[in-house]
Amino acid sequence: MACLANSSPVHGALLLNRSAVASTSYHQLVFNARSHKRKFPLQIRADSLKSETQDKLSRRQILTLGAVTANLLILQPNQLSFAAEVKKGFLPVSDQKDGYFFLYPFGWQEVIVEGQDKVLKDVIEPLESVSVNLIPTSKQDIRELGPPQVVAETLVKKVLAPSSQKTKLIEASEHDVDGKAYYTFEFIAQAPNFTRHALGTVSIANGKFYTLTTGANERRWGKMKDILHEVVDSFKIETR
Repeated sequence: MACLANSSPVHGALLLNRSAVASTSYHQLVFNARSHKRKFPLQIRADSLKSETQDKLSRRQILTLGAVTANLLILQPNQLSFAAEVKKGFLPVSDQKDGYFFLYPFGWQEVIVEGQDKVLKDVIEPLESVSVNLIPTSKQDIRELGPPQVVAETLVKKVLAPSSQKTKLIEASEHDVDGKAYYTFEFIAQAPNFTRHALGTVSIANGKFYTLTTGANERRWGKMKDILHEVVDSFKIETR
């Protein structure tokens, strides 16, 4: 079985995209988020109370409501099979053009990052994010690149983290969804001022190498790990 390090068509493309993917995960995704008593008519008092209530809505709540509304408005009839899989506390991304679907948590917002097909992140915790990257390939199956451990190790060390960061691959495994092979892996990337605990999943279809990566600050991993596993496990590719 071919090793990823020796698979020139895909490996070369991965190395060319290294700076874009790495900066997405660890730099471009860092988002700096930081009366007298009088008698009033009933209607005026009601309006006042309504205004006070709206003012008390947190920034996260407002953004979440906006995200829910936007997703409901753009959901198309041909997305109903995917939409049926949406779980409580999550919103769907269904890309009909590139043929992929995944879930992300309420409150995460889309940001535009050059070189990435899709990026969503938390507005309060900048390291909590998910990104999808697509690279053209002549391969037909992820297993052509080697076993899960080899593929994941190469991605983590050469693509998903800058060379200045210390990385550790925790585990890597293979699973099938509708007859298509996916590799899923867990890793840690340590920078001087933070440590990111992340999950990734990769697969090949439609002439593309698909990579979804999500993660959180190590200090919040205990709270976020189940949510992030839902994100990774929800990733599906539709063969065209």
